[in-house]
Amino acid sequence: MKKDVRVYIDDVLECIDKVEEYTEGVGEEEFYENTQIQDAVIRRLEIVGEAVKNISVDFREQYPDILWRKIAGMRDVLIHGYAGVNLLRVWRVVIDDLSDLKEKFQEMEGKE
Repeated sequence: MKKDVRVYIDDVLECIDKVEEYTEGVGEEEFYENTQIQDAVIRRLEIVGEAVKNISVDFREQYPDILWRKIAGMRDVLIHGYAGVNLLRVWRVVIDDLSDLKEKFQEMEGKE
């Protein structure tokens, strides 16, 4: 039985909140040096990608501005470690992408 889309939306939002918590006050250099923070952030990004993969295509098509494939692809890279994890890429996702993604998922949450 497929879970309700709200479960996946909540999973994404919870993970983003956790990443924000883990990286609050953390600079780029500290992120590169602190494997505990790296591991925690990477795990949460994996969960975000897994949640996104479980959201139906019909639902995803309602939000074409979200880069669904890119999010799922990031999960695959992190899980399978293709050519190692690029920490700069992970950091850029945290700094550049998560706040926008959070806003979009909060909007979805309000509609569901």
